[in-house]
Amino acid sequence: MSADRSVLRQAIERGERDGGAIEFKERLTREVHLADGRKESLAAQLRHRVLSGDGEATYVVGVTDDGGIAGIPPERFSETMDVLSLLAEEADAHIHDVETWGVTADETADDRRSVETAGGDPGAVHRDDGDDRGLVGIATIREGSVLETDDAHVVVGTAGHVDHGKSTLVGSLVTGQADDGQGGTRGFLDVQPHEIERGLSADLSYAVYGFDDGDPVRMDNPHRKQDRARIVEEADRLVSFVDTVGHEPWLRTTIRGLVGQRIDYGLLVVAADDGPTRTTREHLGILLATELPTIVAVTKTDLVSEERIEEVSREIESLLRDVDRTPLSVERHGVATAIDEIGESVVPIVRTSAVSGDGLGDLDTLFASLPKRSTPDREEFRMYVDRSYDVKGVGAVASGTVNSGAVETGDELLVGPMADGSFREVEVRSIEMHYHRVDRATAGRIVGIALKGIPESSLERGMVLLPRTADPEPVREFEAEVVVLNHPTRIQSGYEPVVHLETASEAAEFTPEDGRLLPGDTGRTRVRFKFRPYLVEEGQRFVFREGSSKGVGTVTGVGAGSDPAPADD
Repeated sequence: MSADRSVLRQAIERGERDGGAIEFKERLTREVHLADGRKESLAAQLRHRVLSGDGEATYVVGVTDDGGIAGIPPERFSETMDVLSLLAEEADAHIHDVETWGVTADETADDRRSVETAGGDPGAVHRDDGDDRGLVGIATIREGSVLETDDAHVVVGTAGHVDHGKSTLVGSLVTGQADDGQGGTRGFLDVQPHEIERGLSADLSYAVYGFDDGDPVRMDNPHRKQDRARIVEEADRLVSFVDTVGHEPWLRTTIRGLVGQRIDYGLLVVAADDGPTRTTREHLGILLATELPTIVAVTKTDLVSEERIEEVSREIESLLRDVDRTPLSVERHGVATAIDEIGESVVPIVRTSAVSGDGLGDLDTLFASLPKRSTPDREEFRMYVDRSYDVKGVGAVASGTVNSGAVETGDELLVGPMADGSFREVEVRSIEMHYHRVDRATAGRIVGIALKGIPESSLERGMVLLPRTADPEPVREFEAEVVVLNHPTRIQSGYEPVVHLETASEAAEFTPEDGRLLPGDTGRTRVRFKFRPYLVEEGQRFVFREGSSKGVGTVTGVGAGSDPAPADD
């Protein structure tokens, strides 16, 4: 038995011996267990279990009253978790964590008792990949209501050339640990598929820390999802980092990270031993074109002389002045001045070292004090899908940043558009933020939403979640005003870049109003998606790119001449 499965065995053994904080449930249903009288009784039972466990109870689901492994189908398991969550809320508690195991048809209660009689492992799970029976799970219930989210969650988008220390800097910020000089703290941000255990974490930010009355709340062990959940619980102010990619071939990923999320500030890193590069200029252009107030961190200052730091600082200041921005040296003018002056025209510059810790305190002070910037333009809920997961026992999970409004467990939503322009009706099963289950999420939150009513295979990046009462009108075409940042010759009708709008990344055809656009030009053009429609509205900003060509644009009109159905391209 693996270490993970030993948790199940130990829970069953403890429950059989003394009960207490452990409860066995084969399954729970809305019709039976939420009926009048039954709900109150079960909530009282749950409350007793929580008190018996000094604030924490364990519910083993998918087992019989005597601990025999039964297993329940994934859809029944999801319903059981929904009911258990409602019971916990009734008992002033919440589901803190859920672990699941697949079981097979040969794992009946009789099999379990036979193994036990023979002196074997009473909690053993025998796998037969061709004959799945269902799921067994352990839900950890903790005292206290589910997290009440605050409105001071600041989201920072990082950018910079590869090997300039971007991820290392963020890793040291969120842990308070000095780097070993080899980029060791960078590993705290590398999110692998196995870390998205149930798909609900929506860990798009890759890193999070917070502040409690101005004091940093950092992660002790970033590789444990519970540690990230602890930050969410303890901090009264959260700072999330959307960490982008520094390699030139993956500029598309960087653009998606900066355009597709509701970001408040940009953090551009420049290594003192290398200085500004072409990638630095491109990333700065994207940050400024999307009107993000930006901070420049000069990294790796421990590797070079003071003369070299001054030289790189002058290069950065010159680069900023070239794009009509005013550089502000935090070393010369102080953090308080940077907090007061940062904006679309003023860019603070901070000297840092993840090895020595220089400058990290200044960044802490900035992030603890900078106001939440992004405010939604509408009151109704909207979230563009950035990623999706198919989670066993949960189903389809859509993750992204809440663009506006709020969403709650049980809400009825629309998701789409599909390739034909239609929307599907879905229901919110549950919501998680940084591995912490919440019952409500508001604008600016990076979340994962488990959806009932749609398979994960039908979800695509660029789709949007809306209230069921909405009347969305997806389009294939829209009018835009664009600025050409870089192009080797001129843009003419038929030019086909990739357009990055919200979380969508789609090839599109440009038809400039005046027939052509030259590098540095600002002009109007018609944009037509090549393959499918999207939900587009006036005022949205986008980035377009094709080879070395790059530019930004603003949607100025939708609807006229639009075709919501896919054309025969």
